[in-house]
Amino acid sequence: MVREKILRSYDQQMAAKVGEYMEKKGIKFNYGATLDHIEKLENGQKRAFIKQKDGSIKPEDFDTIFLAIGRTAETKYLNLDKAGVKQEEKSLKVYTNDHEQTNVPNIYAVGDCAVGRPELTPPAVLAGQLLSERLFGGSSELMNYRMVATTFFTPLEYGCIGYPEKDAIDEFGKEKISAYHTTFKPLEWTFNEDHPSEACYIKIVCRKDQNEKIIGLHFLGPNAGEVIQGFSLGINLGATRHDLFKTVGIHPTCAEELLSVDLTTDIEPSTAEGCKGCGL
Repeated sequence: MVREKILRSYDQQMAAKVGEYMEKKGIKFNYGATLDHIEKLENGQKRAFIKQKDGSIKPEDFDTIFLAIGRTAETKYLNLDKAGVKQEEKSLKVYTNDHEQTNVPNIYAVGDCAVGRPELTPPAVLAGQLLSERLFGGSSELMNYRMVATTFFTPLEYGCIGYPEKDAIDEFGKEKISAYHTTFKPLEWTFNEDHPSEACYIKIVCRKDQNEKIIGLHFLGPNAGEVIQGFSLGINLGATRHDLFKTVGIHPTCAEELLSVDLTTDIEPSTAEGCKGCGL
């Protein structure tokens, strides 16, 4: 059941491709549906009563039901209201500023107990380190939450860092944004017809007015987490698309596909299959 959209906070073109790949692998999505209630049957199965998009209730039986119910911050036992700390009513998360500071000047919060922060461990660790250095080490460096790399370990991994294309256009204006993309077929898929040739996809979002500085990188393909982890360093250091072109690739890898992406997103790409250098 998908209540709204797959990966609704991320680039929706990438999210759609994740869904398409999963559907081709046999996973069925029920869009606009929510769970009304569950009953346990005598045979051990679970009967889910699914509220459809049109409001009707449809029962279906399953061996296993997995619920993604979201999160609330475990802050209710801290009595933060006694200290005057402001919290979001529903999630119990704490409001903070760019310095991780709450509305009470000497109280700070890091990690996903703070409103709007990534629900990921590594950013929380780094944010805590940077806060400590500011408080006790004379540093002024703030956590850059916009350029946090992450990966979804879906059947075909989706890794990304920075802005989705639409968010970049909304924030900076269409005239200042250039976006490039390509599809590709990994070498290891060349003799495996189970994988659709157009499944793997790359999108690079750049600031046209800043020498094509990369502000968003999206990669759908095998080992996306490993690929994005390395490229995230360069992007955080201000890499441009021209820097990618000057980088020598490791052949034959999926990551080297990033080094020659030059087709704008208003043009449909053709899929580069197999090993271009070997002619396979």
